[in-house]
Amino acid sequence: MIALIQRVSEASVTVEGEMTGAIGQGLLVLLGVEQGDDEAKADKLLHKVSGYRIFSDENGKMNLNVSQAGGGLLVVSQFTLAADTNKGMRPSFSGGAHPVEAERLYDYFVAQAAASGIPTATGRFAADMKVALVNDGPVTFWLQV
Repeated sequence: MIALIQRVSEASVTVEGEMTGAIGQGLLVLLGVEQGDDEAKADKLLHKVSGYRIFSDENGKMNLNVSQAGGGLLVVSQFTLAADTNKGMRPSFSGGAHPVEAERLYDYFVAQAAASGIPTATGRFAADMKVALVNDGPVTFWLQV
């Protein structure tokens, strides 16, 4: 399971002209589900995402996690993160989870994030989404479990 996280001042997702999710300060989490992923991996990745200390403390050092910074999560499914780009000029998506399983684990990740007390917003699984963000820094990390 992969999360590309971006520290943002604000972020939102729109589907067919309707805003489905938005946050102020926090993390935009682009979530890719791979074959073989399960709830244990989702829990481990959420623990890492929510605990990752990439927000500035009073001394300007990256020392706070999203909760300590008073931020939220905007979780957006992105199957392209599971692409194999090693050969040729066209990515292969054979490493991605089957869509039914990917959606189940995406929903699980989102539910666990919300249950942890972090304000959590979402896109819409498998939809054509327009994601808008103001990347703060920019600060972007690739997390994989």
